[in-house]
Amino acid sequence: MKNDCHYHPGEPAKWHCGECLIHYCTGCIPDADTRKRHGLCPKCGRSMRYLGAATEVVPFWNRLSAFFRYPFHMDPLIVIAICTIVPMILSANIVGLIVTLLLLVALFKYTYAVIRHTADGHMTPPPLATAFSGGGFEIVFLQLLVFLLMGGLVFSAALIGGPFLAMLVLAFVVLALPASIMVLAMEHSVGAAVNPMNLAVLISRIGWPYFLLYGYLILLTLASGAAQEFAVHHFEPQIAQPLAGFLNSTFTLILFHMLGYLLFQYQEELGFASDFQGDEAPDLDHQRDRSLRFDADLNMNLKDGNYDRVFSMLKEALQQDSKNAQRIGQLYLLLKARNDTAELYRYHPRLLQWLAERNDARGLTELLATLEKAEPGFRVEEPELAVRCAGALYRQGEYKAVLKLLQDFHKRFPDSEHLAPAYLLVAQALANGLDQWDKAIAFLKFVQKKCAQHPLQAQIAIYLTQAENREPLKGPKANFAEGDGSLRD
Repeated sequence: MKNDCHYHPGEPAKWHCGECLIHYCTGCIPDADTRKRHGLCPKCGRSMRYLGAATEVVPFWNRLSAFFRYPFHMDPLIVIAICTIVPMILSANIVGLIVTLLLLVALFKYTYAVIRHTADGHMTPPPLATAFSGGGFEIVFLQLLVFLLMGGLVFSAALIGGPFLAMLVLAFVVLALPASIMVLAMEHSVGAAVNPMNLAVLISRIGWPYFLLYGYLILLTLASGAAQEFAVHHFEPQIAQPLAGFLNSTFTLILFHMLGYLLFQYQEELGFASDFQGDEAPDLDHQRDRSLRFDADLNMNLKDGNYDRVFSMLKEALQQDSKNAQRIGQLYLLLKARNDTAELYRYHPRLLQWLAERNDARGLTELLATLEKAEPGFRVEEPELAVRCAGALYRQGEYKAVLKLLQDFHKRFPDSEHLAPAYLLVAQALANGLDQWDKAIAFLKFVQKKCAQHPLQAQIAIYLTQAENREPLKGPKANFAEGDGSLRD
């Protein structure tokens, strides 16, 4: 059974807590160490079981074309070519025979390495050096020993129970042969590979897909035999022999890659964990990052309905970093969802600033209305913040909201350096938005007189000329945009 993340349905689970019985995806456990397979449950703090790619693996019956492409990568093609062509050019003597046998051993070593390589999450073949260097050559002799022991098992059954028992044992041996090969490739243990109970458990844990794969393997074997027979009967021996060898090696690699993939697909049922490796690894697993722990905990508490806990976490985070835009935004969304008017009022300067920076006129309008309910006659007490909010409202066409927000600005902040930008916005809202040109002219003349030394005097003069001619108030520079006391290009 493949499990999704408890908190993110549709995301494959990567971790499972046996104590809490909860599955988590990578996003929920960003601080886990996947290399060491170590992660702590955010609920109980206990170590969890790493699931690897068990919940995101594509079933083998959906990637048959990839199996047939597998042998045609560069490394396996070179291995097959060396092991097929070199014996043909050697002399028929004792040296040639020994080299041929060694190459055959190298080829089989490579095919068994394919099983383990695939089970470990590598969807591309092992490198060329795997066939000819390092250890692992004993796997071929171990497999021969397994065949001998299986034959001895059938023979012993015939001696003990006669032909009927021998046929039953032979049927089991034939059925369990792929399982035996997989066990031998993974454990390098003859005892494990011939133990009937061990093989029966592996087959039962995989279930019916094992028998489906078995059918594919039979078809592959028949196809390989037919292809080799065709090559022998339709080509000259000089061509038929290497072609038959190439076909046999190719089909063997396909078969062993399928066995390895079956182990990879059912790793959870078989009690181990592997992840996609190399270029084919999907972008699901993030590098270890403890800084993401806060967001993961926040997300899980939200989905568990622990809103008070979420609020406490955000308050604590803002105490440490009061200007963190991400946390301010999260706080705004939480308080808005909870309709917590008291806390919205408490944090309104930072929330208004955040909304203004995002040009969220709708959010500003809603929050100002909420603040008005909490405190009738509410006014923004910071001149720069008031101008920033007004600029955001103006850009979204909320002209009446601009006028209300900046009403009596000169009385409330008579000496503010933001008076000129504020009333330029008021004039623009009146003229461009509400078609009230006389009032716009009055505000422009007032600010021209009141702020005689302000750097925006040239802009004010341009606006006055445009207003008197009933032209949209647009100067050589763009309208006041950022609410920082200046005009922007």
